[in-house]
Amino acid sequence: MLDTPAAVMAALRENDARPYGRTRTVTAEELVEAAEQFEDTEVRSMALLELMEAYEYDGESNKSPVVFARILKLWDQDPDGFGDWAEQQVFWRFKWVAGSLRDNPDVPLAAVERWLTELRDRYRAAGHGLQPYYAQRYHLARHTGVGVQDAYELWTARPRTELSNCHACETRARARHFLDLGEDARALETLAPVLSGRSSCAEEPCLSQSVALLPLLRLGRLDEARSTHLTGYRAARGKASMLAAVARHIEFCALSGNEPRGLELLAENRDLFAVTGEPGARLDFLTGVEVLIAALAAAGHGELAVSGPAGRSWTVDTLLAHLRTEADALAARFDARNGTDTVGAARRDRLAVRPLLAEPLALGVRAVAAPELTGAAPAAAPLRTVEAEPEDFAALVLRARELELLGHPDGDRLWKRVAERAAAPDFTHPEHAELGGPERLRAELAEQRAHEALQRDDHAEGAAGLLAAAELFEQAGLPGPALMVRTRTLVVELGEVEGAVADWPALDAALARAGELHAAGAMTDDDYLIVLQSLAYAAHHDLVEALPEPSAGTVARFEAAVGGYRRAAVELGSARRAATSRQYVADAAARQGRSAEAAAELREVLAQLDAAELPWHTPRVLGLLGQVLLQGGEPGQAVEVFHRALAEAVRWGDDAYPYAPTYMLLGHASLGVEDFGGAVRALSEAAARFDRLGAGAVEDAARVRLQLAEVLRGTGRDADAVAVLESVLDASASTAGLDARMVAQARLDLARGLVELAEYRDAAEEYLRLAELVAGWEDQETHTMVACETALTLARAGSWEAAEAALGRAREAHRKAPQVDRLAATLRELAQLTMRERGGPEWLDAALALLAEADALGEAAERHGQEHTAWYLRGGSHYARARCLAVADRFEEALAEAERAVEVYGEQGEPAGAPQPESLRAEAVRLAALIEGGDLDRPKAAVKRLTAAIARAEAAGLTEAPQVLAELRGRIAGH
Repeated sequence: MLDTPAAVMAALRENDARPYGRTRTVTAEELVEAAEQFEDTEVRSMALLELMEAYEYDGESNKSPVVFARILKLWDQDPDGFGDWAEQQVFWRFKWVAGSLRDNPDVPLAAVERWLTELRDRYRAAGHGLQPYYAQRYHLARHTGVGVQDAYELWTARPRTELSNCHACETRARARHFLDLGEDARALETLAPVLSGRSSCAEEPCLSQSVALLPLLRLGRLDEARSTHLTGYRAARGKASMLAAVARHIEFCALSGNEPRGLELLAENRDLFAVTGEPGARLDFLTGVEVLIAALAAAGHGELAVSGPAGRSWTVDTLLAHLRTEADALAARFDARNGTDTVGAARRDRLAVRPLLAEPLALGVRAVAAPELTGAAPAAAPLRTVEAEPEDFAALVLRARELELLGHPDGDRLWKRVAERAAAPDFTHPEHAELGGPERLRAELAEQRAHEALQRDDHAEGAAGLLAAAELFEQAGLPGPALMVRTRTLVVELGEVEGAVADWPALDAALARAGELHAAGAMTDDDYLIVLQSLAYAAHHDLVEALPEPSAGTVARFEAAVGGYRRAAVELGSARRAATSRQYVADAAARQGRSAEAAAELREVLAQLDAAELPWHTPRVLGLLGQVLLQGGEPGQAVEVFHRALAEAVRWGDDAYPYAPTYMLLGHASLGVEDFGGAVRALSEAAARFDRLGAGAVEDAARVRLQLAEVLRGTGRDADAVAVLESVLDASASTAGLDARMVAQARLDLARGLVELAEYRDAAEEYLRLAELVAGWEDQETHTMVACETALTLARAGSWEAAEAALGRAREAHRKAPQVDRLAATLRELAQLTMRERGGPEWLDAALALLAEADALGEAAERHGQEHTAWYLRGGSHYARARCLAVADRFEEALAEAERAVEVYGEQGEPAGAPQPESLRAEAVRLAALIEGGDLDRPKAAVKRLTAAIARAEAAGLTEAPQVLAELRGRIAGH
């Protein structure tokens, strides 16, 4: 019942705790009506201020001027009825109204000018400085394009006042001024304090992050651009007050080659099309979206379905037409109002920008929107001169055959062109003796299609295609190629399809028949070597499967098959095939721990390929050498080799090269040399490359993203890591194909990351999803861990009943599979949270009961011989009890408990794998000194205690603890 001023004030406080959005806004409107029944200026003004704030942050700032007029009327009638905070807000919100009027084209420019004059006069009359007034004059000048530099100097030359915009927001405005002048580097230097987190507010650094995106791209600071997008977008998504910021993130995706990600952001923010209460921000939003949609239209994706305003379905073409119509009209209204073309020109300039990078920037996150775009991997552009394509069809086919024989990557390009020309309606197979008849060409093209399917990891289609090609070769009277292709079908699924095994009778029969055909001149040298390679591949597969203890027969077969392949290749003069045979030997040696031998073998292969002038075969050899070096504990050399492998693959335009796994391994090697930036770049690229491989690589992509998130967390970039993990587990993405334990690990990592970001409610939801996922697992340790972490997170989120339920689940799991240390730590932390979060001293009994339960766990563990760390448990309970007692103002008891903790920790040595007792002892001393020197006002005793502890910590080799204790000693002694 809102029948008293106190009830309305209580409701206002409750509404103020709600997140901005429709619910808060509607409630604020209702509370204004409720407040009007009272002749109480304080209640009425507070209700109106709450409503104005709700409009400001819910995309309806155009309603603010009317509300503020009512506030100002109250102020003029009864200024004494306003409290100190409300009085400050009256003058602060003059600026809100100035911005609202400026950003509404239906408000005449003269009215905006009159309001600025009113603001100036009111500030001056109240004795406030005029820097905020000149800031508003600059914003208007920037908007109209008239007198911008003079207005900037008049603003920035004045000292800040208590009514100036916060430092972070003013910093952003200064940076945007430099961006308007084309000074990207200066703008980013200006933004540095905000982007680093040193200066922030409710909207910062989120808005500044969105402003920094394109300058970072233009300056080539791609690692920063990636991180800024990942962290900034999470804070902006779905918020009506962040229309312009969301648009800049969508625009960034378009200009960094991440159109699928841009479409995903558009879908996530579809509701923002309905936000019409801020015309200026809406124009920003429409234009940013148009940058993306126009790029897709220009790329020929006009019929692609996309998200747009609710109420109908949209394609790229229809949405583009809608955006242009509305945004052009809105920009024209602004320019007509302002009497300049500044707004329209800024929009045109923004739309004229083309992608800023030659290759897509790997962001590390998964984009599930428009999979047809994600799967369209750009072909590797050869960094070399590519020979001209023969015009004559017969010459084209003959050259394709020559290049295929050499294993040259241009062979695939020419075969694709052959297929295109042969499929033309007017194609006639030419009469050419060396070319052969149309039957042979049909067989060759069928074989090429099978190769393409195998490159897509579609092994069933690839095997079927090879069999079809073999049949066509038979029909063409070519038994040699037919046998070669059939032999390949016997090994094509080995190591790729679960349960596939080598059919050795069939392979041996194929080898015997190949020998006959080769001797009779019915099989070419290379086709014969391919048959031998198929046997070598099968023998290598069997050896690998049998490791670490292969039978003598398996080893003998491997040596015979690979040795025979190598001898034949040398005899027939095929340096390419001889090199391949040695790669099998090197790989086998590496898998058996003989890394030095494997590396030496691969380096000889590289020399052999160089001597034979076959450089296009080096990327795969280099990739294998990199793996061997990484396995052998040489990550620095591995990094160099992986970079060479990737560079050579790009140089030769080798589309079939395994880029994704190589980037993944490069990431691992970069970690080995503590190049964390390099690791992030490589793993991000690996994830993007796996995405392009389609459904068959979803699990590989997810695994890489988990590794990427781990690196990001380890380098303190928790928000980046959370963005990556959210993309793995996005509700619109299917996790059905992922291993359940991988999904569970991703949810656990995400929940922990959200805890680090203090997003406790979202973290609790992830923990609850995780608990549901693992509910059927027999591993009770997992249940205990999940329940414990869930309980703590729910408590931090203020959901105490749910936290107690989660703690009950942890107790039950512990009874089935004891985890004494984990459950005891949870009880200790819950005790301290109880005192900090639930209101103080009256909760002391509940907190002490939790600590008593932790003690009882340790005692039971002692009796039953359960695994636990007794000293850690006892010391932790004393320490936690000291903190709880101190919160309850029972300082003597708190000091005694802290001293007991010091004693327990001090009795320990350095048990392997345990937390360092001396560090824990130093922390307990710190707590004791705080209580003794501050709460109990015994500074001399506290200083003495600290002096002894500093000496002990230094003797123990600690570095941070002595500094912390010394700083505390200085503060206590100074008082």
